Parts: sequence; C-alpha cells; structure tokens
Amino acid sequence: MKRILVTGGTGFIGSHTVVELQNQGFDVVIVDNLSNSKETVVDSIEKITGVKPAFEKVDCTDFAALENVFRKYDGIEAIIHFAASKAVGESVQKPLMYYRNNIVSLINLLELMPKYGVRGFVFSSSCTVYGEPDELPVTENAPIKPAESPYGNTKQINEEIIRDTVKSGAPVNAVLLRYFNPIGAHPTALIGELPNGVPQNLIPYLTQTAIGIRKELSVFGDDYNTPDGSCIRDYIYVVDLAKAHVCAINRILNNEQKEKVEAFNIGTGRGVSVLELINAFEKATGVKVPHRIVGRRAGDIEKIWADPQLANNELGWKADTDLEETLRTAWKWQLKLREDGVM
Repeated sequence: MKRILVTGGTGFIGSHTVVELQNQGFDVVIVDNLSNSKETVVDSIEKITGVKPAFEKVDCTDFAALENVFRKYDGIEAIIHFAASKAVGESVQKPLMYYRNNIVSLINLLELMPKYGVRGFVFSSSCTVYGEPDELPVTENAPIKPAESPYGNTKQINEEIIRDTVKSGAPVNAVLLRYFNPIGAHPTALIGELPNGVPQNLIPYLTQTAIGIRKELSVFGDDYNTPDGSCIRDYIYVVDLAKAHVCAINRILNNEQKEKVEAFNIGTGRGVSVLELINAFEKATGVKVPHRIVGRRAGDIEKIWADPQLANNELGWKADTDLEETLRTAWKWQLKLREDGVM
C-alpha cells in the first residue's frame, strides 16, 4: 500500500482528496494545523471510506515538528500540498502572514523530501497565476501575469520555487494543478466547505443566505463586459477536482511524466456568471436566494475559464458532474450542518 502525505488534509479540497486516495487503496497521513478546519473531519472521512487516516496536528512552517512526521511514518512516496492561507482579501491586509505561511511551508517540505526519499510532489496551485487572461479559454501556455494579491503571488512564487528546486537536480518530480473554482460537497454530506467566520467564497455564502443565516448575497458588479454584467468563473465540483490529484499521483508514481515538472488546468471548460450560478442553484433546489447588486470588489477579474484539454488527454481526467447536481450537493451539505446544529 503506497503511503501519501496530505498537508491541509482536513480542509475543503484536502478532505475530499483524502477520500478519493483511500478509495483507490492509498495509505494516507494527514498533516494540518486546524487553522481553518476541524479535527472531526478525520472521523467523517472514516465514515465515508471505512478507513481512518493517520492525523498529525502540525504546522508545516515548524520544520522540527514536520520532520518528526517524516520520521514517524516510513516510506512516504509522495506529498500533496494543500496547506496554505487562501483568502484573497485577507492576503491584501496581512501580506506577511501569507508569505510566511505559504512559502515557508513549501520550502520545509522540499528540504525534507530528499532526506526521506520522497520523490513525488503534487502542488495545489490556482488559476490566479494567469491574472486577467488575454485569451479565453485559458491554456497552460498562457502568460503568468503579475499577481492581483499576495495570495496569488504566493502561488506564482511557489511554482517558481518548485521549478528551481527540480532544476537544481533535486530528486523530485512535481505536478502543479491550477484549480479554477471548486464548489459543492461530498454526496454523503459528511464533508464539505465549512469556513471559519464569514465565508470568503461564493457558494458557502450563497447557501448560508438561502438557509437564512445571512440576510442577502452581494453580487459584486453588474457592469462587467459579460452577457449579464456579472463576473464569469469556471466552477468545478470538488469531488471531480479531488480525483485529479489521484491521477497526478499515479502519473508520478508510474513514471508517466513527460517532464519532471508539469502543470495542468483543472476546470470544466465552461464559464458561468455569478447571476447564472444563482439561477442554477434556485432551479436545482427550488430555494430562492435573496441577492442584490453592489459595487465591484477590488482584485476581482472579469472572466476566466479553463481549457482543460491537456488534463483530459495527459492525466486521463475529466470533470463530468453537471452544475445543478454540484449545487444540490452544496445545499444538501448546508442542510446537514443545520440538522447537526453547526449552523
């Protein structure tokens, strides 16, 4: 059984990825400092898969504590690195926190890998590296634009650090997965997106508004150059996204890479506007979402969606869950949170 270390494994995307790894027979060790998640997620993963992943409460910026994990768990073959601060707005207010957390954690992992014979590395990157793209849909060859936020900048810098490390001769093979906008929850409604405090992401805010926790959803701008004036994004079902990580791990471990560092866009290839998304949610669930148009938000780009062909062809991966089904899982998760008295 191949052992995979997943940093940030109790988080939204991390937890769904742990489930898919376990479903494929991998032995998973989770490292998370629980800064934006809860340890109960480990039990929820066990309920879904029948297997409880190993869990270590460790901050990846703490080199000594992280090294202890490598010592304790022999034979880690690859790492999937999710652990990072990820709110665009907060990163503008607290840039040093973002640079320290997101960059130091990566450097620590890359330093420890050769020492403990770990050769595979899958990095959780983002379509923010493309900024406001010149052409749509975005391919992996699109230029990397100056970042709009410290958060986006950490993703760019980390990609560069990985490339430079591999170029220096380190025995590391890496896959960079550039996500578009992950949404939804596991069909069991046992895991999903549960941010601390006021959600920074659209879907949790939308479902919290639909259930009455929030008064209304703000749509930031209706004067963009798009068919209905609202921003366009590529919304991908989190379980489909999680499966891409398993494909990337298999690609590395089976020596199928064409280069030692590869980048893939992980999206659906379809752009959906914010107003379209609200309509799709109302149609999928029969629940109305009170919303109003407000001014534009700093740092938002107008429109972006993926060309996922490279991932389709090379990774053998495809996003195949439709939008309404994805939104139904998000609503089912919100109803479960209410039932459990969480919110």
